[in-house]
Amino acid sequence: MKILVVSDTHRKDDNLQFVIEQEKPIDMLIHLGDAEGSEQWIPEWAGAGCKMAMVLGNNDFFSRLERELEMEIGSHKALLTHGHYYGVSMGPEGLAEEAKSRGCDIAMYGHTHRPFLDKINGVTVLNPGSLSYPRQEGRHPSYMIITVHEDGRMDYDQRYL
Repeated sequence: MKILVVSDTHRKDDNLQFVIEQEKPIDMLIHLGDAEGSEQWIPEWAGAGCKMAMVLGNNDFFSRLERELEMEIGSHKALLTHGHYYGVSMGPEGLAEEAKSRGCDIAMYGHTHRPFLDKINGVTVLNPGSLSYPRQEGRHPSYMIITVHEDGRMDYDQRYL
């Protein structure tokens, strides 16, 4: 299974559309918030048969998306959130603890516009960065591809434009 993980596109969708086309076929698209209205078009861009999981960001004022989601990905359980309710700007440790307390072994977040991938207290914590307004050194738009293998193993590939 191939999963495209994005965040913080802020309705500046050219890079998102480019990445979707470049990475197709994808089995799932996860958007970790701040789509700012584009969430209604993203499923069409991703194509029929692509599963969608999207959460509410701090700039998604009129969206009806859920604030967070818990979902099964292969043999893993993931917590998806934008992250601003967990203070991720100060560090992802609180989010990792929340995920662990819910029985999740993966936590995904956005909000900081900075890519991140690490294991914290047994929880794989990741942030794909931002495709529109990156804030890390070099400021390259970024996203992540997760490959879920048949044996349950997961590979995380941070990619840049």
